[in-house]
Amino acid sequence: MRNLFPAIAAVVLTATLAACGANPGGPRPRRAADVPATRCDHRLDTAFRAWAGAGFSGSIAITKGGRVECLAAYGTADEATGRPNTPETVFSIGSVTKAFTAAAVFALVEEGKLSLDDRAGRILPELDGAAAKATVRQLLLHTGGLNGSHAGDDYEPLGRDAALAAIGALEPAFEPGRGYLYSNAGYTLLALVVEKASGLSFRAYLASRILRLPGGRGAGGFWDGEPAVAGPRAVGRLGNGTAGHPGGFGGPYWAVEGNGGLAMTMRDLAAWTHALFTGRLLSRESAAAIGRPGHDLGGGRSETPGWVAFDESLFGEPFLTTAGGGGEVGHNTTVAWIPGQERVVAIAANRPEVSAEDLLRAVGPALLTGGPLPTPTVAPRDGADGADGGAAADVAAIVGSYELETGGSFDVSAAAGKITVSATGPDAVTALFPPGGSSALDQRGHDERVLALLAGETQEGRKERASLTAAFGPLRGVALAGTVTGGGEVRTYVTITAGTRPVLGWYSVNERGGVQAAEVPTEPPRLTFVPSGDGRYVPDDPTGAGPGVSLSLRDRNLVVSRADGTSTARRTG
Repeated sequence: MRNLFPAIAAVVLTATLAACGANPGGPRPRRAADVPATRCDHRLDTAFRAWAGAGFSGSIAITKGGRVECLAAYGTADEATGRPNTPETVFSIGSVTKAFTAAAVFALVEEGKLSLDDRAGRILPELDGAAAKATVRQLLLHTGGLNGSHAGDDYEPLGRDAALAAIGALEPAFEPGRGYLYSNAGYTLLALVVEKASGLSFRAYLASRILRLPGGRGAGGFWDGEPAVAGPRAVGRLGNGTAGHPGGFGGPYWAVEGNGGLAMTMRDLAAWTHALFTGRLLSRESAAAIGRPGHDLGGGRSETPGWVAFDESLFGEPFLTTAGGGGEVGHNTTVAWIPGQERVVAIAANRPEVSAEDLLRAVGPALLTGGPLPTPTVAPRDGADGADGGAAADVAAIVGSYELETGGSFDVSAAAGKITVSATGPDAVTALFPPGGSSALDQRGHDERVLALLAGETQEGRKERASLTAAFGPLRGVALAGTVTGGGEVRTYVTITAGTRPVLGWYSVNERGGVQAAEVPTEPPRLTFVPSGDGRYVPDDPTGAGPGVSLSLRDRNLVVSRADGTSTARRTG
């Protein structure tokens, strides 16, 4: 699976930073001995420990003026061994890599080997297609018009020449400079530009020029391949419960070069960010150019090279942020720079229950106002350890299969005092994941773009159909199977009739129909619930930002309650 979103939802980061003058977080890993806290404010330490108990597992680094204010770690780096996260634990930083690629471009501009107004085709004469017309500046700001992905998977062995050919074959969404479309392919093209202009391999140039902190110490390395990141690695946990990719892929790596692939500790990410924006890595002129608002995204946000800038209209002070996550490693990372305070916050997580961005969304507003820090929204879990036989019996009673009159179905399983509900069919998916506000219109538009893709109406769609045919047999039909919105991503599930059997998959596409993430085959969407203590079950969501639904049993039937009504499914097994 690929998650290609910029993931810039950390708009509450300034609130976090404004309240961190003393220091947050003392690590409290689960299933492992405590790691000593380091100069962390007791108020934040207490709150973060509560979030760790609700599922946050990761590392936090906060600095001001280059001085470390806090290093904190929580949870386990490896559940199989019980090894705890520590401030020295290494995490994949995903799309935060783009900030390093952008810095490499500006370093080459300083060296006189590159101009921001150079067209990609001038630097790379072998590049064909519309991508050749895009300038370096446009690629940095995602305004080059590139649409879709140049690789089918992060772990597809993709060589340099094949990557160039794939990028050159992408159909443009618009003429360069005439719009905005977030593009991983654009940053891989920038990595190819860096390689050509520097005369070194992309990795060698990053290692020698960009991944260096003041004093010469290296700031991380690559999750896969050389130069490898040093230090103990966190094992990610994917949404389906399996372990994330541990590294060790043999390459070649051009599916992610430039747009992902780097890994480091949060201490190093914070130190690198401070060095970048204070002129210790590049010139102050280059640092200012990277932080200067570029393409206007609306709502006080602007794209900058490798970052997103937020103006003072949100919290009274401008800041920059970038984030990355998803994919097959199972990590989520976010970092922010507050120029007025010379402050950096860097957070990484290796479990999906509470991501780095989830944590900041939850605690940021209270930190901004100086109010009491919120604790996780956790429903009573009587019976989770078998102490309350009645509650345990209630959980067992709801386990089974249920069917809606309109044809959809639910399968309910239980473990450790929780129940997990899988939804099959558009009606069941909508009942379990109801759209809110304008998202219903967004979902319909997304559904239409996914169907157009799989009908082969675009070049990328024809490639996708060929890939599906090769994997499953001739395609005979595609039907919508429900749409889920959450975490800034829309996933449209489809049932693909191919060969001799139906295959369930999901797609996430951008507004121009380009694939941003996909998983085929996949499991039906599912949601975990916990008892609420009044005969109902509510989502197991510590942040309280999940679907507004609850479950209950009525005459052995499953009742799904939402703000707009209820759906009743009769027990069938």
